[in-house]
Amino acid sequence: MKQLKASLFTAAFLLLLPLALQAHGIGSSDQHILSEGGLLAYVYVGAKHMVTGYDHLLFLVGVLFFLRNFGDIVRFITVFTLGHSITLIGATYLGIRADEHLVDGLIAVSVIYKGFENLGGFERVFHTKSPNLLGMVFVFGLIHGFGLSTRLQSFALGMEQFLAKIVCFNIGVEVGQIVALIPIVFIISKWRDRENYATFYTVVNWGLVVAGIALLIFQVYDHFHMVWYHSS
Repeated sequence: MKQLKASLFTAAFLLLLPLALQAHGIGSSDQHILSEGGLLAYVYVGAKHMVTGYDHLLFLVGVLFFLRNFGDIVRFITVFTLGHSITLIGATYLGIRADEHLVDGLIAVSVIYKGFENLGGFERVFHTKSPNLLGMVFVFGLIHGFGLSTRLQSFALGMEQFLAKIVCFNIGVEVGQIVALIPIVFIISKWRDRENYATFYTVVNWGLVVAGIALLIFQVYDHFHMVWYHSS
């Protein structure tokens, strides 16, 4: 019973800690930091955004359950990083934009997908193997990067050192990602040797599905609320 309670508590910690970090959006304080600081300010804000990016972190929690050794972690995180770097830098530099709520809705879908896949959903529901995980991580990385780009483009960047600012923000995102992943990797790796790991695994991944659905509903609601507001 004690092990079950510990498993539930740790699972809740992994899921609720990212959701409790409410600074995910862009605030006026961040704009002030970027306006007053140099390129290092973009590194700082990028790192801050990733550490408080609960939707990005929830997806990575799901990915890490699949990985068993440090080499796999490096490989998959590198592919995810490559994907989101391409769209973050490319879309921002080219000025490609989309409704942030719709993009964040797709990011929520990636969270649902990973929890569903980890629970064997493709085999149970569709009676087929799940798509290649490395490829899906890259595809979702592209989507996550586009979401980061919509946030960065909400700033007044100016034209001076434009590309350097984008790259520095991206570097900050990578730093923030590493900082956020360290405790997550530690908790999951330590729990694998416990007898109640199966319970822990199931609870967290069902939590990802539920959290992803909640985030999706929230983003869809916000999208239509904004459409209604601007049309009225």
